[in-house]
Amino acid sequence: MLAIQGLKCVYDTGSRGWAIELALKAEGEEAVRRFDVDGPEDAEMLIEAFDESTSSSFDPATGEIIFAYEYATLDDEDEDEDETDDEADEEEDAEVAEDDEEDEDEKVKA
Repeated sequence: MLAIQGLKCVYDTGSRGWAIELALKAEGEEAVRRFDVDGPEDAEMLIEAFDESTSSSFDPATGEIIFAYEYATLDDEDEDEDETDDEADEEEDAEVAEDDEEDEDEKVKA
């Protein structure tokens, strides 16, 4: 596996087609590989996948480009949101209770 250092979209005037160039790097080795793509939209999609990935590599034996991603777990975020929602609900309940007490005091005075 070779680490991908960068991607570049190119228009090959010789073959009159779009291609992606991979800048690859391994121990003491640097290389550039070119792959034909159907158009600039496909090239843009690959470049975006590379930009958003946490790591990317190229397997010369199979010709596969691999983009790896790390995502935050949703469980932690859901718990934080629930706590925030609970705190907001408690504050709202406290305000409603204060309003009810004020209404009762006004009724007693009347």
